[in-house]
Amino acid sequence: MTLLIDAAPIVALADPDEPHRESILATLRDEPGDLVMPAPTTAEVDYLLGQRFGQAARRALLNDLARGRFKIACLEREDYNTIIDLDARYADLGLGLADCALVALAERHRTTRILSFDERHFRAVTPLDGEAFTILPADG
Repeated sequence: MTLLIDAAPIVALADPDEPHRESILATLRDEPGDLVMPAPTTAEVDYLLGQRFGQAARRALLNDLARGRFKIACLEREDYNTIIDLDARYADLGLGLADCALVALAERHRTTRILSFDERHFRAVTPLDGEAFTILPADG
């Protein structure tokens, strides 16, 4: 099964004082399926790591990406129509491109599992198949 990766947990790994650090690491380590990060999320993580933790943290992410720790999922043209629809449907939440990409890619990868701290958004948003998201580490 596939686990989709949101930005905040990956950024949190750079903070040795992060209270959820061990549960994030355990989730990533124990995941039997693919770890899939949307391409827009990689840019978000790179930016946030640089702002909060500096260039060494950014380089660590780039090394993880180069080694294939995560599969990077590029958005296809039709995904943007889905993203436009999601952005309009959940306008009151202000999801943005990265969160909408996670929802769109959940359908493509046939998963409802997301590594995210964003329970506000992903408890409110319904996956395109009508189920509910499993949000890790909270639902672990």
